[in-house]
Amino acid sequence: MKRFQAQLAAHLASGATTLAWCWKLVRSDGAALGFTDHDRTIAFDGTAYEPATGLDASEAVAHAGFAVGGLEVTGALSSERITGADLEAGLYDDARIETWLVNWADPAQRHLMRIGSIGEVRREDGAFTAEVRGLAHRLDQPQGRLFRFTCDADLGDARCGVSLAGPAFSAVATVSETDGHSWVRSAALAGRADGLFSGGLLTFTSGGNAGRRIEIDRHVSETGGGLLGLWLATVEPIAAGDGFTVTAGCDKRLATCRDRFANVANFRGFPHMPGNDFVLASATRG
Repeated sequence: MKRFQAQLAAHLASGATTLAWCWKLVRSDGAALGFTDHDRTIAFDGTAYEPATGLDASEAVAHAGFAVGGLEVTGALSSERITGADLEAGLYDDARIETWLVNWADPAQRHLMRIGSIGEVRREDGAFTAEVRGLAHRLDQPQGRLFRFTCDADLGDARCGVSLAGPAFSAVATVSETDGHSWVRSAALAGRADGLFSGGLLTFTSGGNAGRRIEIDRHVSETGGGLLGLWLATVEPIAAGDGFTVTAGCDKRLATCRDRFANVANFRGFPHMPGNDFVLASATRG
């Protein structure tokens, strides 16, 4: 049972209310946006909640125990602050969202109804629908280490210990040729071993995608340069002359850790762990 402040509780009991829903959205880049289903801007706690054009919500669903509750919010791409490019770039993935019940005639009378995060986002006909997951969905995430053949550290993190800052495992480059969205060529990658940057990270430093990072699907060494295929197509077109930096990738295998990075001492996998074939094998004479 929710406990409302005395003034809001009295307003709810009055029989004639002036209520509105407000949503505060905090994106992965730290930007905070406010929206309301009221027809005028409502402001409190330093956030202005834009009327009508941002979000509208379905009925909320809650469950007893640890079951994940949630709701869906929908909106047209009519707010200048919500763009298709930002949705595609993943800025709203797992964004924090607060749902407030507010007396629009006196915003000091308000109550935080729920806190959640943005899940799946669907786009269609110039509009979007976003799933809002309750906090309980965090309990569904795997915790602790997994025992497996491959390494569970991220290349370059504290557990791995490999430095990606030097020229051996990184490069500063400029696009010399591209299809506009899914692959780039650069002469700056000449002489790099085939596959060195496969699974690595490409960060654009200039152009329409400046500041955005994309994982690399494949790296093919070519005469006088190299080709990088991207896992996902870029939101904005890539153009010749766009600058980017790239860091090496790792397939998490012991052989790669040994031969490419000379880092077996920090390998976080279990390459000698018996698998199902060991359990099912039968002894043979000799």
